[in-house]
Amino acid sequence: MIISLYAAGVVTPAAYKPTLRNLFNMKNILLGLLALCISSSILAKGQLPRTIVTTDGEIDDVDTFIRMLMYSNEYHVEGLIYSSSMWHYKGDGKGTKFTSEMEMTRKMYGAKTDLRWPGVQWIQDLLKAYAQVHPNLILHDKNFPSPAYLYSLVKVGNIDFEGEMDQITEGSEWIKAKLLDKDPDPIYLQAWGGTNTIARALKSIEEQYSADKNWPSIKAKISKKAIIYTVMDQDATYKNYIGGHWPEIRVFYNAHQFASFAYPWKRIMPKATQPYFEGTYMANKIILDHGPLLKMYYSYGDGQKQAGDDEHIHGDPAHIQNTQWGNFSPYDFISEGDSPAFLHLVDVGLNNLNNPSFGGWGGRFVQAKDNPYRFEDNDESADFNPETGKMDINYSQTRWLIAAQEDFAARADWCIKSFADANHAPQITVKEGMSVWATAGQKLSLHLETRDPDRNGITLRAWPYPEAGSGKADVELKDLVAHVQIPTTAQKGDLFHVVIEGTDNGKPALTRYRRVVIRIH
Repeated sequence: MIISLYAAGVVTPAAYKPTLRNLFNMKNILLGLLALCISSSILAKGQLPRTIVTTDGEIDDVDTFIRMLMYSNEYHVEGLIYSSSMWHYKGDGKGTKFTSEMEMTRKMYGAKTDLRWPGVQWIQDLLKAYAQVHPNLILHDKNFPSPAYLYSLVKVGNIDFEGEMDQITEGSEWIKAKLLDKDPDPIYLQAWGGTNTIARALKSIEEQYSADKNWPSIKAKISKKAIIYTVMDQDATYKNYIGGHWPEIRVFYNAHQFASFAYPWKRIMPKATQPYFEGTYMANKIILDHGPLLKMYYSYGDGQKQAGDDEHIHGDPAHIQNTQWGNFSPYDFISEGDSPAFLHLVDVGLNNLNNPSFGGWGGRFVQAKDNPYRFEDNDESADFNPETGKMDINYSQTRWLIAAQEDFAARADWCIKSFADANHAPQITVKEGMSVWATAGQKLSLHLETRDPDRNGITLRAWPYPEAGSGKADVELKDLVAHVQIPTTAQKGDLFHVVIEGTDNGKPALTRYRRVVIRIH
């Protein structure tokens, strides 16, 4: 059920900014089945999540990087590391031929001295463009990091070959130092390519401390602190080293859902979502006339060509029809297969940061049956897709993509517009909080408050999210109250998820949420 209303007040950008570390009720989490895995991820109040990016530099990584910069006010970036993968590596400069450990690339490429290597300058080039729009971005949020700070984070990791982790590199040492620092908060290690530079950092820690009498506590500290979000296995270093030597490091493993945000998007995205990724929208709302950073965003038929990657022909207008992935038009979206890794960190009110089974803009994952520290997007992570009438692994990601794309378009405006001329997301508050206790058959009332920094109108919607919990609770929205009917069949320990969704009437329309988790006692 939907209700339309006008925001009851205005907050300043500083007052409005949500916090990311005060969202979970520890009592509720500790009682949950995933307490072991998630209780150690609770962040200190008022802090942003720490993150390090490792990337192999594919064109989809470049586009992901641009979007990531546009959200860099939402997390604390602590490293930008060049790495390699099964698709991209530099070679050792000695003519050494390398054959992939991964079956697909071994069959495709055989022995190679180097493979589609984009170099170690493209991050800095993007940061130069970011520096030009940064003065405008901070008009919208002072928390956007300075270009100088981001430049200081750029390091070269293990890049010579796929899975190379023998060399101690600037990038691996940087990750090692961050994992060993005194800050106890978790570090989300994003693997946009292979995990080899991360593996080298962990191996260096093991080599230095494994003979130390305090090694068990050091290892426990690192295992508690590191969280790896990986988009597939793009080398074998997790299988060969990390999984066996560091089995208690948490891993969010995206093997399926990323594809809905990647090259095969036309085959996966719901039809209603696709216009937001087509050329008309991409060109007008995001890429063109939005400053130098977004002009560098790769799209179909845009005339751009990435140096070093002969297979990047997407920008050639002569090669956008009858492609491997379908027919495309100028400025159509190509791929951001790695974007779910950082979107998981963005607080939009879905409370998914510390529990990936909740689902959010970075997808939804379930705990592996054989490993309490591993979360996967397997069949059990599927959501019901109303367009197909079937359970769909990809819908756990695609259900959020219109909102995410409109949000990206708004941030594109932040590059060129004043605060008064741009749109900013609404805020929703549930007076009862985001964790509530109930009994079987009970009817609850959730009282809502809304604010909009631009005084826009807000349309509210309240809906159950049964896939993320134990089942469906009936929800009815009247005025500013969401009435929730708990099933009489509910059992002790069951969880029922209710999502309060608010979309403003600004341009672009922006959406934020409040998830209420109801636990049965």
